Amino acid sequence: MTHMLIIEDDENLMRGIAFAFEKDGYTITKAATLKEGRIFFEQNTVDIIILDVGLPDGNGIDLCNDIRKKSNIPIIMLTACDMETDEVSGFAAGADDYVTKPFSLSVLRARVEAVLRRLQAKENANVLSGGLKLDLNLCKLYKGDKEIPISATEFKLLKFFMANAGQVLSKEQILAALWDNQGNFVDDNTLPVNISRLRAKIEDDPKKPQVIKTIHGLGYVWVKE
Repeated sequence: MTHMLIIEDDENLMRGIAFAFEKDGYTITKAATLKEGRIFFEQNTVDIIILDVGLPDGNGIDLCNDIRKKSNIPIIMLTACDMETDEVSGFAAGADDYVTKPFSLSVLRARVEAVLRRLQAKENANVLSGGLKLDLNLCKLYKGDKEIPISATEFKLLKFFMANAGQVLSKEQILAALWDNQGNFVDDNTLPVNISRLRAKIEDDPKKPQVIKTIHGLGYVWVKE
């Protein structure tokens, strides 16, 4: 269930937004000030924030900017002002979308759905396995928040291993997955060399691998967790 945090001081508007999205199955939390919204965000997990620019105790753009320093949570900003400079400031602070008052709830609903679809598409471009994250778009590997440099061949190996986590893969299967654009197999020595290099980068103890395990006489297996 999607959890939405609405930070808006107009009580009628806040109730209207909450009612509309509760009907769609969202869990709603309401805050009327920057302080209330900030405290709730810092102490809880939410999936999307509807954030008014003009609040009694400050500017929503400042809160958006602060949130962006620690989170990529989707933020849609609301404003009573249609000045281009305000909209630019909101996007510069990290807002995902910007809606000018007055607006229809159907328009806001469509904007929310579009932002969440983009987020889902981005998440689908990441493969999580064995305590690692492989970014398929950027061809990057992360262990926690730390990026681990990898070669193109290591990336292909990781992608294949993660896609087949828990399955014993033979040497022949893995080599076939590394078929290049010219139709030539990589050299046989490439496999043990690259697996050794990967273990050195991702295993806590490369001499006793817990992620890429050797199954003697059969091949290798990627352990999910």
